[in-house]
Amino acid sequence: MTRYEPPTQPLEVSDGIFAWVQHDGTWWINNAGFLVADSGVVAVDACSTEARTRALLAGIRAVTTQPVRTLVNTHHHGDHTFGNYLFEPATIVGHERVRDGIRGWGPPRSAPFWTDVDWGEIRLSPPMLTFTEGVDVWSGDLRCEIRHLGMRAHTDNDSIVWIPERRVLFTGDLAFNGGTPFLLQGSVTGARRTVERLLALEPEIVVPGHGDVCGPEVLQQCADYHDFVLDTARAGLAAGLTPLETSRESDLGAFADLLDSERIVGNLHRAYADLHDRTDLDLAAALSDMITLNGGPLTTHA
Repeated sequence: MTRYEPPTQPLEVSDGIFAWVQHDGTWWINNAGFLVADSGVVAVDACSTEARTRALLAGIRAVTTQPVRTLVNTHHHGDHTFGNYLFEPATIVGHERVRDGIRGWGPPRSAPFWTDVDWGEIRLSPPMLTFTEGVDVWSGDLRCEIRHLGMRAHTDNDSIVWIPERRVLFTGDLAFNGGTPFLLQGSVTGARRTVERLLALEPEIVVPGHGDVCGPEVLQQCADYHDFVLDTARAGLAAGLTPLETSRESDLGAFADLLDSERIVGNLHRAYADLHDRTDLDLAAALSDMITLNGGPLTTHA
């Protein structure tokens, strides 16, 4: 199987602010980032595997000899947190539900949902400093506003890292560029409202959770996808179809070229729950439907 190698150099998106962009941005291949100041490094997210996180740390060392003092987790998913332990003794910061999310997910595993991944020697390391609404972290004199936007979206614990002085926004998985947004553990309606709040910030540079660094137009594309999922779910419910049946009947249209298109099934499971004002659903059943639509385990090149 083709494996997409991690990058060797970070991308400087503003003076002292770097994005770590991993291709192809599909399952378990996320973006991270970091800020460099004389006071040390503030990192934004780890990676999914030991090798990928070690590559990220090497990328940081290629830029600065300053230690990583703070690591911010944008949410609990393992592609952003499994490598946390390699940042110790940095202070790991995250929303209070990130701790529970990391522990609830547990150690990495591939079967039966994903193709095999060489995870390495992963040790779970949840945040030790948590917040409910937000906290500010300073990179030198540069304020980094870490904010939970108050609702379920990609998950129930998403946070952004917003650097207003530079108009730079790290979205975590509230934004995907070139990939299909994934909302199974969150809320389609909540994600739609959250994107509106992100657009209201008027960012100039967006570092999405997956895909290339971009501008705010990608946030609008995500909002358009959310609207498509909700419209499709309403039609499926009206026709008495299951999420899997609805996905097979639907035309992805403008979203057909997005990576990991099988996520439509999981997103429809979530949209059905949203439209019935429910937060609970059978995650295993939804993932199994995605495998059925995909014709086999979900492909990752991590």
